[in-house]
Amino acid sequence: MIRVKGNTTQTKKTVFERYENTEGIFDCSDTESLIGKHVLLVDDVLTTGSTLEACIQTLLKIPGIKVSVFALAVA
Repeated sequence: MIRVKGNTTQTKKTVFERYENTEGIFDCSDTESLIGKHVLLVDDVLTTGSTLEACIQTLLKIPGIKVSVFALAVA
């Protein structure tokens, strides 16, 4: 995953504002190598899930991919 555009801080944003703030900020640099693979996304703290959701939406454009998520903590 690569960040293709910057975004403002998520602090003090509502859940909806966080989703809007992370929309379209990630891309995948090597989609071909991920076709048909199972990918594990790891996050340090899961707050609203908006950052993971932005990553997942990008990854789901890849044919046959499966995505799992692991978070170390939930806030």
